[in-house]
Amino acid sequence: MSIVVTGATGHLGRHVVEQLLERVPAADITAVVRDEARAAGLAGRGVRLAVADYNAPETFDGLFQAGDRVLLVSGTEFDRGRARQHQVVIDAARTAGVALLAYTSAPGTLSAALADDHRATEAALLASGLPYSLLRNGWYHENYTENLAPVLEHGVVVQAAGDGRVSSASRADYAAAAVAVLTGEGHENSTYELGGDEAWSFAEYAAELSRQTGREIGYTPVPVQTLESVLAGAGVPGPLAAMLAGVDASIEKGELVVPTGDLSRLTGRPTTPLAEAVAAALAA
Repeated sequence: MSIVVTGATGHLGRHVVEQLLERVPAADITAVVRDEARAAGLAGRGVRLAVADYNAPETFDGLFQAGDRVLLVSGTEFDRGRARQHQVVIDAARTAGVALLAYTSAPGTLSAALADDHRATEAALLASGLPYSLLRNGWYHENYTENLAPVLEHGVVVQAAGDGRVSSASRADYAAAAVAVLTGEGHENSTYELGGDEAWSFAEYAAELSRQTGREIGYTPVPVQTLESVLAGAGVPGPLAAMLAGVDASIEKGELVVPTGDLSRLTGRPTTPLAEAVAAALAA
């Protein structure tokens, strides 16, 4: 069995490859990367490297083999037409006749613009006739814990989510679910709604930051347009700022609460608590 992971040096893909190395021989893993130098450590451990780019369809010619299990990690170039990029991988996988194509999507309840490329990719994957697994990943702890500096500097969490709650989990948790699907059986033509075991609010997040830092950190809810302006002022490109602020609007409506328990069932363990992710970020 050969397992192919696209975006293998990205935040999620690297976690997937690391966890695969604990389950299968390195020779059975192919890491698809754009920059071979960034993956030198993986090659040194026996992982096969394939250099390919979602924006260059010809680089995927002959990359997959019949019977491969493939993880398509969604692209991060929001301004490059992600659904078109993903179609490149789907077409190459269909030509090769892979055994399974798993895709890291977004929760089915998410109506924000961020979900549009995911819905288009899901439709393309289903239309391809390939055996598929939709891994509808919820929000990541790291979306917040990796950007604590401004929160700690100003002593306030600023979001446009009102009293909405988030079923977030760690990247390692979502990677573990992908590994379970790629190495397990019976996951063909399946859809998993993935999220953390415990949903939390931003007021609770601020309280957890206060508890762990010993400082008073509050939560200030703002309108979506205000958050968009704050993000743009911090250097986030306008279209991306609007997209991220739109996610907060979805959070306020409860669209990122994922009560299915699919994530912990796939991984066979509880998901990482937000408090643990905060502690790790503060320690770093």
